[in-house]
Amino acid sequence: MKLIRAFFCAGLASIAALAHANSITGPVPEHVELNPVAIGMFLLFVLVTLGITRWASRKTRTTKDFYSAGGGITGFQNGLAIAGDYMSAASFLGLSGMVFVFGFDGLIYSIGFLVGWPFVMFLLAEPLRNLGKFTFVDVVAYRFEQAPIRLLTASTSLVVVIFYLVVQMVGAGKLIQLLFGLQYWMAEVIVGALMVIYVFFGGMTATTWVQIIKAVLLLCGATFMAVTALAQFGFSPEEMFRRAVDVHPGALSIMGPGKLLKDPLNALSLGIALMFGTAGFPHILMRFFTVPNAKEARKSVFVATGFIGYFYLLTFIIGFSAIALLAQHPEFFKTAADGHFNLTRDLLGGSNMVAVKLAQAVGGNLFYGFIAAVTFATILAVVAGLTLSGATTVSHDLYACWLARGKTDEVREMRISRASTLVLSVVAIGLGILFEHINVAFLVGLVAAVAASANFPVLVSSIFWRGMTTRGAVVGGSLGLISAVLLTLFSKSVWVDVLHHTHAPVFLDNPALVSVPLAFAGIWVFSMLDRSARAQREREAFALQEFYGQTGILSIRAVDH
Repeated sequence: MKLIRAFFCAGLASIAALAHANSITGPVPEHVELNPVAIGMFLLFVLVTLGITRWASRKTRTTKDFYSAGGGITGFQNGLAIAGDYMSAASFLGLSGMVFVFGFDGLIYSIGFLVGWPFVMFLLAEPLRNLGKFTFVDVVAYRFEQAPIRLLTASTSLVVVIFYLVVQMVGAGKLIQLLFGLQYWMAEVIVGALMVIYVFFGGMTATTWVQIIKAVLLLCGATFMAVTALAQFGFSPEEMFRRAVDVHPGALSIMGPGKLLKDPLNALSLGIALMFGTAGFPHILMRFFTVPNAKEARKSVFVATGFIGYFYLLTFIIGFSAIALLAQHPEFFKTAADGHFNLTRDLLGGSNMVAVKLAQAVGGNLFYGFIAAVTFATILAVVAGLTLSGATTVSHDLYACWLARGKTDEVREMRISRASTLVLSVVAIGLGILFEHINVAFLVGLVAAVAASANFPVLVSSIFWRGMTTRGAVVGGSLGLISAVLLTLFSKSVWVDVLHHTHAPVFLDNPALVSVPLAFAGIWVFSMLDRSARAQREREAFALQEFYGQTGILSIRAVDH
């Protein structure tokens, strides 16, 4: 606990020093109204989670404790924690904002992510738990040559983690800037300091319980908001939709598809990324190693699916009810000289603040403060999970299993993992500040596309296809990663919106339609062409891997080559 106090004091001291510099960002933005309730609830959450971290630090003695909470998390608890990972600020604020602006089309993201879950539940959960140790990389490297496989999958995992961290850090900065009156760089430092404390001292145990608490608070808050909002329409969804159509600039177009994605190929590409990206997120897959057996792993996915589906239903209600109810509050909008405002363009803080503004409209300042604090707690919890996943990739996959070839002691591995946590926090803070004025929406699509194109094809082929070889996995995974990044770079979201060129060379906004089939094709072609003795041994080892993966009996964790 002394280390926690020392680190926290050091963080406060750095904030004070940076305050004198005042050169990173400008003054606090306009329209900021300090909310004592939000600040008080946020501080309460921080104190409670720091207490959990202290408790967890006493139980974190080995690498198994640090990486997977000793395998002692129950299926229900893990399911709630997985739901917490899914219910990020991007989901809560972003999805409700998309429904507010685009209506029916706003559901495409939530449906895509939810549909991806059966792949995890019915295909991957059981063999993943039986074959792996701490990360999904253990599963991929089970019967293949360790060095190239671990280098590839660890690299793609770090790409996903770092880009996703940037999205969360930018969201945290903007949220605190709007709600708490702090400057942007202060938010980045605060989030970075807290995520280091959670992961550095508490490991997976602390991260899991932070996610569970956050998930419960967010579910309760979103439920109360949706019920209270529906009460304004006599609990009639039909009345809610009718009044939304009456005031929305898009009128009846919000009740049908095609407003957000008018091109069928772009819609299909986004759907592929969302569906298969779900089964390739390293911080999600890592949670299946926190439960004691495959049965609890399946239970985790079942519980998580229920909570996630319920949450996405709530965001739909929140988005549509906000259209009708926020229109009655001109004080929430920037008004023109004649007193008029555009419902979808002039909301203070932008469309991402729809849920927060609706909380104020239906529950007053008290509920507004609660939702603001829970939203920020949501960012903290997701950032902690991402950081732990990245640190585990570096210390376990790259160092312990590849560089040290399994010949290392736990003390050194733990040191490397904690050092990686510090480095990731510095990188996240730096990139968060660097990307402050850049629209990072394209990073969300890139994260899903990389996970779907590089991680998912290699993982699912390693588990279910006897013919895959090390060469096929490395070439296919590399093709998926490189094509996803390049196609995103040349898409409209980067080439035009960020780099300000006139026309984009690529018409697809999301690369998955090309990059995912390309990855599978690379795996198949180069595996079939591989006639080496090593490839033959890898194919022969598949029968034993399949037996262990389906039964969990006498399972060995990895094969040293």
